[in-house]
Amino acid sequence: MASTQKQKKAAPARAKVRPAGFPTRQQVMDFITESDTPVGKREIAKAFGLKGQEKIALKALLKDMADEGLLDIGPARAFHKMGGVPKVTVLRIVDVDDTTLIATPERWEAEGQPAPRIRVVERGKRGALTIGDRILARTEEAGKGWLAHPMKKLAKATEMLLGVVEEMADGKLWLRPVDKRIRKDTPISDIGTAKKGDLVLAEPTGRPPRISARVTDILGDPFAPRSFSLIAIHKHGIPHVFPEAVEEEAVTASKLPLHEDKREDLRHLPIVAIDPVDARDHDDAVWAAPDEDPANEGGYKAIVAIADVSYYVRPGSALDREARKRGNSVYFPDLVVPMLPHQLSSDMCSLRAGQDRAAMACHLVIDAQGKVKSFRFSRAIIRVAAVLAYENAQAAIDGEQDNDLLEPALKPLWACWALLRKAREKRDPLALDLPERRVVLDEWGKIVSVAVRERLDAHMLIEDYMIAANVAAAKALEAKKAPVMYRVHETPGRDKLVALKEYLATFDIDFALGQVIRPSTFNQLIKKVGESEEKEQIMTQILRSQTQAYYAPQNMGHFGLALGSYAHFTSPIRRYADLLVHRALVRAYDLELPAPRDKAIPDRSSLSQEDYENMGRVGEMISGHERRAMEAERETIDRYVAAFLSAHVGEVVKARITGVQNFGFFATVEGLGGDGLVPVSTLGAEHFFFDEAGKALQGVESGDRYTVGQRLELRLAEADPINGALRFELPDNPAPRGSPLKRDRTRPKIHRGRPTNIRHIGSSRGKHKKR
Repeated sequence: MASTQKQKKAAPARAKVRPAGFPTRQQVMDFITESDTPVGKREIAKAFGLKGQEKIALKALLKDMADEGLLDIGPARAFHKMGGVPKVTVLRIVDVDDTTLIATPERWEAEGQPAPRIRVVERGKRGALTIGDRILARTEEAGKGWLAHPMKKLAKATEMLLGVVEEMADGKLWLRPVDKRIRKDTPISDIGTAKKGDLVLAEPTGRPPRISARVTDILGDPFAPRSFSLIAIHKHGIPHVFPEAVEEEAVTASKLPLHEDKREDLRHLPIVAIDPVDARDHDDAVWAAPDEDPANEGGYKAIVAIADVSYYVRPGSALDREARKRGNSVYFPDLVVPMLPHQLSSDMCSLRAGQDRAAMACHLVIDAQGKVKSFRFSRAIIRVAAVLAYENAQAAIDGEQDNDLLEPALKPLWACWALLRKAREKRDPLALDLPERRVVLDEWGKIVSVAVRERLDAHMLIEDYMIAANVAAAKALEAKKAPVMYRVHETPGRDKLVALKEYLATFDIDFALGQVIRPSTFNQLIKKVGESEEKEQIMTQILRSQTQAYYAPQNMGHFGLALGSYAHFTSPIRRYADLLVHRALVRAYDLELPAPRDKAIPDRSSLSQEDYENMGRVGEMISGHERRAMEAERETIDRYVAAFLSAHVGEVVKARITGVQNFGFFATVEGLGGDGLVPVSTLGAEHFFFDEAGKALQGVESGDRYTVGQRLELRLAEADPINGALRFELPDNPAPRGSPLKRDRTRPKIHRGRPTNIRHIGSSRGKHKKR
């Protein structure tokens, strides 16, 4: 459909215009693919009757489509449907092959041809790319495949939308987002077979500001059991289905012989596993007894036995690649997304009572002052005497419950722990005893209650044994100059310490910035506060001043635990970092076992050269996966809390302010959690100052002050289980300034920008700090 007619040149436009009736991308694609002759911009314009500024808009559209990989430009400026990969294109990272990221074109329209898997070549640090990220990349053919060289990381603006289908009074359908940070619904242009109330995945279509949603997947009833977890899984792109090859390899690996004759036999010892009552797997068990060596009078011997996961999950295997992709298990109230298939995570690698299990044993010798005098590691075979819940172990020690293992196992464990606790107190690690929420579900998956987990001596006992073993693992590898995947927690940065100083000053508490900052520095602050009402809020602010822990092969110490060398060793079922530490120990201390007869399983279980060379990259990846899991778990608990509170809307509840911004303050229900907003526009008609340093809002006329940590009664105005959002208002509900808050026709809308009744004061007047 080539044309030889000359087109009049259009005047340049001041802005891009997308006229009514303008062809859609699909219409342009259909025209190009159905044409028997080369098609250029002029042919497309003629076919759709475009003139003037419409041609300029067409040029912009074609450029966009070319940039996105829908079109390619051939000889004589003719467009054709992309069959190869453009030189520069938008890619989405979809997989990890060992440590190499795999991407595919964000849009792939070549019928009958699978989207190519393109290996991403990273040079230097470009922002720790991970699965789900979008990049603009330069591509090139290499052998039989393609390589991509990232040019820049793109915003996730075109990600799939996750939400619930809602029908308005006028019959129009809208997608209500599950992310409470998204405060705008999206009109649905194509609902497919979904129905009102369905939880769906949708693809954004169109161009701003006219974005609509096309439903691609139906996930079901958002209020059905496990749906809250599924929302988090889909929102964060958490891999939750194991490939068939990985499942098959797990079955094969689980049948490997234990090699009892090659392992240290510890089955005669009354080793016990102490875990949460709802634990799905058991990867650690402990034993202790008085040391019979006269040179260590008053000291103890202890064993921390950890599931020998490295024996089953070997470098280069399908299991290994999948475990690295996941990075860690993710624990929701109603389900677990495991790092390893169930044949391993909850069967052969789970230390079940009365069953022989392969273990990596950390042998500790502890002196009377609680110092670890020596340690060694061995591959062992154990038989756990019992799996006890924390509460049951504590009840046995307290004399409230009979237990046959009290004398042979529990009392020696507690006596040895008394020594470890001495050393801990001398070390004085950061002591922030903040409450942890636990969602209790019934057998149908419905929420029964949200309770604060009780902190028992049994919890601290296991924690201290695990810390001792983790330190021993790091030092054992350092002694051999072997690679270590450290757990790093750096000293707080100056900016956060300055903010903490300003905050503490509002309580008339001095905090000197010139001093050497240690964990004990913060502990002394907490002691100063005593048991006052402000204690919890001050501990929360101290926690916010800390840096985020991460994994790296370079040792920067662990500030919070006051330790110079620290690595994670005790949970290889659920953390990939621990698995690498196990492999490093096998390699450094020559703990390799005979190669499997099944050639489908790699020969060696020790740290591979590839593991060693990619420690830095893997550390970045699994640190990102850990943050992803934490956010998903927290959001899911928020949704359960909102579901629980939805039956109490309109009631007055006891709450505590957790954060203050210039647009209002956030509060949480005492004992339950879940943050909700009290918009400043609902606080009355007077003006409020935002005191940034004191983290408070203060009324100009009344003097009413709302500050972080303050306890007050609020009325629950809204509880949205879909996105976990709560909204509160004052019990007397003063008339807000201006029009009432409304959101998307049915819910409150949070207006952007600073409310009109706010004045800002802070440490730097006129400056707005990013948080």
